[in-house]
Amino acid sequence: MTKLPLYHVDAFTSAVFAGNPAAVVPLDRWLPDPTLQAIAAENNLSETAFIQGGVGRYRIRWMTPTTEVDLCGHATLASGWVVLDVLEPGAASVTFESKSGPLTVTREGGLYALDFPSRPPERAEAARDALAAALGRAPREAWAARDYMAVFDREDEVRSLRPDMGRVSALDRFAVIATAPGRAHDFVSRFFAPAQGVPEDPVTGSAHCTLIPYWSRRLGRKRLEAFQASSRGGELVCEERGDRVWIAGRVAKYLEGVIEIQESSSSR
Repeated sequence: MTKLPLYHVDAFTSAVFAGNPAAVVPLDRWLPDPTLQAIAAENNLSETAFIQGGVGRYRIRWMTPTTEVDLCGHATLASGWVVLDVLEPGAASVTFESKSGPLTVTREGGLYALDFPSRPPERAEAARDALAAALGRAPREAWAARDYMAVFDREDEVRSLRPDMGRVSALDRFAVIATAPGRAHDFVSRFFAPAQGVPEDPVTGSAHCTLIPYWSRRLGRKRLEAFQASSRGGELVCEERGDRVWIAGRVAKYLEGVIEIQESSSSR
C-alpha cells in the first residue's frame, strides 16, 4: 500500500472556509499520471498540487478534477506554505520548477508571495459578442491572453453575472476572467473555467498574471489591492514587475491527512 501525505489548505485568506481551497500532495517519487489525475478527481477541488524534491527546490504539477494545467497560483501558494511551514520550517523561500518555468514562493511577514510570469492581454474585440452571450452581459472591453478577459464598468456588474457555462465552455480560450474597478479594492474579478472542470474558481492566482499588467497600466500604479468576488472571496496584494508579477496573500490550513492507495491502483 502506498501512503501519501495530504494537506488541504485555503489560500488567499486568513481564515478557513474562505479563499481558494487546494490539496497539496508531497511525493517521494512520481506516480503514474492516471493515478495523479485520479487523486485530483477524488479530492474534487479546483486544483491538487503534487510536489517532489527538497532543500528549497521542488518540481510542481497541478491538476483539476479532469485535467492537468500549466499554471495555478493558489495551489502554488498553498504548496509554498506546506514547504515553508511543514517540510522545511524556518526557510524563507522555495522555488518550484513547473511547465511555466521557475516559480518562487517567499515568506514575507504574515504573507506568502508568488513570483509569477506576466501575461499581458491584447485587445480581442472580435470576441465581445461571444463573451456577452456567455456571461449574460456585454462587457465594456474584451481582451485575451491565455484566458479571455471581459472588462466591465462597475463591481456590481461583475458580482451579478450568471454565466451560461455551456457557452463559456465553447469559447476558444482556457477560461474567462470578468473584472471591473472595485469599491474597496483597486479591482475585482471572477474566473470561469467550466471546460477545465471548474465552473467558477474561488480565487485564481494565474488570472492575476493578466489582471495585474492591465490594471497597473490603466491605473498608473505598480502596487495594487485586489479582491476576487466569488462566493468564498479572496484578497490579494499585487505588484507589476515588468515581465513578472508579484502576488501575495495569507494561508489557512484546514486539514492534514493520509491518502492510502493499493499498489495495483498506483501502477495503472
